[in-house]
Amino acid sequence: MKLWGTIARHRHTAMADFSLSGLASGFDWKSLVDQLMTVERAPITRLEKEQVSNSAKIKALSDLGAKIGALQTASAALKDETIFNGRLAKSGTADSTWKFSSAAGSAPGAYRIAVSQLATASRLDGTADIGKALHTSGDVSGLTLANLATGTAPTAGAFTINGQKVTVALTDSLQDVFTAIATATGNDVTATYSEVTDKITLTSASSSTITLGAANDTSNLLRALKLANNGTGTVASSAALGAVKPTAKLNVAGLRTAVTAVDGNGAGTFSINGVSIAFDLDGDTLSGVLKRINQSGAGVTASYDAINDRVQLVNSTTGDLGITVSESAGGLLAALGLTAGTLTRGDNAGFTVNGGATLTATGNTLDASAHGIEGLSVTVDSETTQTITVSTDTETMQKKIDAFIEAFNGVQTFIDEKTKVTSANGKVTTSVLSSNRDVQDWARELRSTAFAAVSGLTGTITRLENMGIDFDGTTGKLQVEDSARLTAALTDQPEDIAAFFQTSSTGFVAKLASVLDRMESSNDDQQERITKSNSDLDRQIDDLERRLVQQRELLTNSFVKMEEAQARIQQQGSALTNAFFKSPS
Repeated sequence: MKLWGTIARHRHTAMADFSLSGLASGFDWKSLVDQLMTVERAPITRLEKEQVSNSAKIKALSDLGAKIGALQTASAALKDETIFNGRLAKSGTADSTWKFSSAAGSAPGAYRIAVSQLATASRLDGTADIGKALHTSGDVSGLTLANLATGTAPTAGAFTINGQKVTVALTDSLQDVFTAIATATGNDVTATYSEVTDKITLTSASSSTITLGAANDTSNLLRALKLANNGTGTVASSAALGAVKPTAKLNVAGLRTAVTAVDGNGAGTFSINGVSIAFDLDGDTLSGVLKRINQSGAGVTASYDAINDRVQLVNSTTGDLGITVSESAGGLLAALGLTAGTLTRGDNAGFTVNGGATLTATGNTLDASAHGIEGLSVTVDSETTQTITVSTDTETMQKKIDAFIEAFNGVQTFIDEKTKVTSANGKVTTSVLSSNRDVQDWARELRSTAFAAVSGLTGTITRLENMGIDFDGTTGKLQVEDSARLTAALTDQPEDIAAFFQTSSTGFVAKLASVLDRMESSNDDQQERITKSNSDLDRQIDDLERRLVQQRELLTNSFVKMEEAQARIQQQGSALTNAFFKSPS
């Protein structure tokens, strides 16, 4: 009975899952299937290796394409017409603050420029004190510091008179300040205001010298009232105190002179340098009018001087040029003091070149129209003498040529590395592009192009070798073999070098560009072709994978049926055994 139970359990297990390899037969058919599938996968493995090789080739060609592009850029830069006729202007004075430039093609030389006078701009200073007086009487008890119409707004704090601190607040009246001064000085210093002169006067009763201010004062009131030490016992404001309010509307800005040349709506006009400018007494501020002048095209810059309470006009350009203003009687310009203002004429720049006659210019930028040296521009800012040297810009030329050599060598080195074949100890090692004859031909064609002479030139430079540039002798890389020769050619024969590189169609750059264009096109074609080949390989691999899956399934099903048959045989054997060797009851 024990034997039967074991057989029954085995039968149950076999019937439950015949996919278990050898469960009934004792034969590990799953390992056999795996081995057969491995053999069948050999074509797929070969295709996958081919794909990996193709991908490496695409990557190498892509990297080569980038280096070809860099060489195209570097060689195309040599066609820039400003390179080989570029000029460099430099001052012989150390730390010169002059600014200078020289246009392409300027004649090299040294120019001693002596500036005897800088150009300045003409200026029209309006009359001072265009604002009303601070008050209409000497009684300033109702005039607070906060509302004081001075050019500089007072601040609260303390100031010093004769060593005594006087503390003020913006809510104090001017009379409160006068009283505080008298109290602080023991009634020795008294202060008064005159509505006629619009000034404050400090008087010492003892006729002692009045000393104003200290380093630790915190209020600016003395400066706002224009009071400063004069070494006597009487100190008065240096100028009238009342000032215009630039941000208030013109009709309430505190102008001393009334504006009457306006229409019924307060609108009027004036002109500066022939440019008409409109204003509105009720709507415009002084700041707004000044801004309108600056933007009008009158060619002047208008500003308000709060210290002197006046308006100034300064020409936008330097030189001895006039400023004209005009308006109807009673206009705004008169109220601003400009019609009665003082014109300070600007100066023209005065200079000599190489000790010649004195020349003049309206500005401080001296160009060919001022000194006659074509292409040279010098902006001066001091009345000094400096020697400006104009020379061939060999540094820029050298950088462009070095960049070309570096890019050329980058292509050659990359091709050499990716196509080399080495042999050591009887073993030959290839590289990713070793079998690519086109790429190897590109390297040879580049070397041939770089070595060849440019025909049809009349100058002394017909090939790279004439500039001291040649191959290094062991590889296909270029180098500056004779730097002195290159420097001399760049300095003395820039026109010949330009012709060598830049001659249309037959010049070095044109011929090289033709080669590089073909290389680029072929490179793109090869990458496209290999990419397409990889896509085809993908399809082949997919087809083979599907067939392998089908084959595995067929083999597995066949072996499962074998297991089932073996199980049935085993069951029948068990039944016969039980029939012949049944235990007695």
